[in-house]
Amino acid sequence: MGPWTGGELIMHVLVVHNRYASAQPSGENKVVDQEVALLRGAGHRVEVFERRSDDIAGRSLLGKAALPLLVPWNPSVRRELADRLRTDRPDVVHIHNVFPLLSPAVLAACADAGVPAVATLHNYTQVCPPGTLQRDGRPCTECVGSSPLPAVRHGCYRNSRLATVPLAVSLSVNRRRWWSGVERFLCISAAQRDVLVGADMPAERLVVKHNFVPDPGTLRAGAGEHLLYLGRLAEAKGVRLLMAAWDEIAASGGVGVPLVIAGAGPLEPEVTAWAAGRDDVRHVGLLDPAQCRQAVARSVAVVAPSTWLEAFGLVVVEAMAAGVPAVAAGHGAFVELVEDGVTGLLHRPGDAASLASRIREIAADQDHNRQLGQAARRRYDQGFSPQVGLKRLVDEYRIAITGGSNGGQ
Repeated sequence: MGPWTGGELIMHVLVVHNRYASAQPSGENKVVDQEVALLRGAGHRVEVFERRSDDIAGRSLLGKAALPLLVPWNPSVRRELADRLRTDRPDVVHIHNVFPLLSPAVLAACADAGVPAVATLHNYTQVCPPGTLQRDGRPCTECVGSSPLPAVRHGCYRNSRLATVPLAVSLSVNRRRWWSGVERFLCISAAQRDVLVGADMPAERLVVKHNFVPDPGTLRAGAGEHLLYLGRLAEAKGVRLLMAAWDEIAASGGVGVPLVIAGAGPLEPEVTAWAAGRDDVRHVGLLDPAQCRQAVARSVAVVAPSTWLEAFGLVVVEAMAAGVPAVAAGHGAFVELVEDGVTGLLHRPGDAASLASRIREIAADQDHNRQLGQAARRRYDQGFSPQVGLKRLVDEYRIAITGGSNGGQ
């Protein structure tokens, strides 16, 4: 570790991340970028070792064909990262996503160079090959704590058995390597940690560290102009459920404000066709960060109706930061992010009628909505601000560096 500045010891951190494709929004990419900026802003030395999924398109046909073989183990990455670690000698390596271009070989590189590793678990890939704990639109834990063969049988990744095989192989052959090669696993919710502990991951290495969200600098003014869905247009995110709920709302006269759907994804053609010609729905596509902040700050509420067990819920916390309440599914991490009736409303997961009812409720009473938004902002200040995020992150680095443990929670 480096010199002291402002009463804090300067750390040298190497962040390892395989960036998701830029064609669709990635909350994980956003979290990684925000953490890097946060650490650098506090004076810490942060470097990045990364691969980009966007680069796959530029590979030769042979290179693309060989890629599945490198998902469980990429020996060139091990050599390159180990060489860099020996040269740069960071205090700690912070691992995020390693699929598909990095692989768990990054763990061996850390061991080769004798540098402790911390890993943020953004999803459930430690116990579920596609990382979603969902199959055919419903929660699924068939592989949790056992063999990943069911995922292959059902073709859980991209509805393809062939595409699922490399992920299942990687989970099987690297499970113990993860558990022994990482000093601290940073779970992004208590709900996620409970699942992983139940799958026999080492509880003493699992700690809850929520993602932080930068302060947008502005709070919602007025009652809001629309309901907002902001995220990937995918089945697991509850997009079809939201469309069904909104049709029910529209059939009963609406709620006085339109639904804005922002994002891209596999259901985009379906969403575009559904929204066409309606004045109560606007599909606005991908928004840049400034437009996202503006859309959130103008919302009556954000809607997060995910049918899968979200490990976190970034858009909910982004709404909190702007003093905007959420209507969210009552499972997964949402139950610890949203206090029902206090900072937002929870609906019965997978239930369109329940979702419609809670949307009507949050839009009907402006005074109550304002109170929910104010309480949501207070919750953000207490648990999800940059100051809170920085302290938790640096504390976990120190524990990893010293090889200590505080018991997980």
